[in-house]
Amino acid sequence: MGRFSMDEAVIAYKLKDASDWWRDINNSPVWQDRIFYTLAALYALVAAVALVQLIRIQLRVPEYGWTTQKVFHFLNFLVNGVRAVVFTFRRNVQNLHPEIIQHILLDVPSLAFFTTYALLVLFWAEIYYQARAVSTDGLRPSFFTINAVVYCIQITMWLVLWWKTIPVLVILSKMFFAGVSLFAALGFLLYGGRLFLMLQRFPVESKGRRKKLQEVGYVTTICFTCFLVRCIMMCFNAFDKAANLDVLNHPVLNFIYYLLVEILPSSLVLFILRKLPPKRGKDETYRNLRHTWQDLNWMNLVKFPYCCLLIDNFITESMSCGEIEDELYVRPEF
Repeated sequence: MGRFSMDEAVIAYKLKDASDWWRDINNSPVWQDRIFYTLAALYALVAAVALVQLIRIQLRVPEYGWTTQKVFHFLNFLVNGVRAVVFTFRRNVQNLHPEIIQHILLDVPSLAFFTTYALLVLFWAEIYYQARAVSTDGLRPSFFTINAVVYCIQITMWLVLWWKTIPVLVILSKMFFAGVSLFAALGFLLYGGRLFLMLQRFPVESKGRRKKLQEVGYVTTICFTCFLVRCIMMCFNAFDKAANLDVLNHPVLNFIYYLLVEILPSSLVLFILRKLPPKRGKDETYRNLRHTWQDLNWMNLVKFPYCCLLIDNFITESMSCGEIEDELYVRPEF
């Protein structure tokens, strides 16, 4: 009996010691600054990677203008760049008045992060419906409408909080972010999952198809997980003061949260989508191969609704000329 009491006392002491360690870091201005500067450096690194990739794409295919790929990398640069600046001056941000300005500076990048990855969902939805010969005319207007509604609702709540601080509205604002994150997670699950299954059933087996299958699977899993974690965390943030992310004395929680829901997912997605579009010199080859495919009557959308999927969408974004040839000539009977 005495031995069990001793073991319990040791466990209780270790738990108390761990709790003290967490509390000491949270309450230390030095550690707060270190953690926020680390977050700023990580965000700056991701922003730099996105900018370099955007410049490389622009130099590779300047004649295509602002493609989905370029806009995606630009928004990634913007979101991570703003986050880097905010965390660099995090202590100054906390002292800004009225308090609503603090919320705006911390929440606007979250809205922009949603828009950035909603753009990826839009791209996948367009591919999915085009491959099934379904009209995509309503997708882009829907994308802009959804984003406009999200921003208008959030701006309205900010204006009301600027006029008068209402605790219930603060909770409602955080729950709104949770709902938006859940909506994004379901979007990735729906269209990423559909596209993954479509590629899996694609009748042509080749290196290019396998790469795209892995790419869609990895990005879907990463983005669904990150938005779902954000949704759950925002629910805790709304009702539990110990989970509040908008204060200086929760630097460890801030580090874990932003690392899991923004920095790590952005880094992984940028790495997975790092491939550049075909060089300009290969563009003519691509067109010739596409015409050859059409001349051989392989684009039978009634029998094979997936056949135009890779050639019309993924290839123009990121496939090399060699992979185009794989897709076209591996199964000439089509």
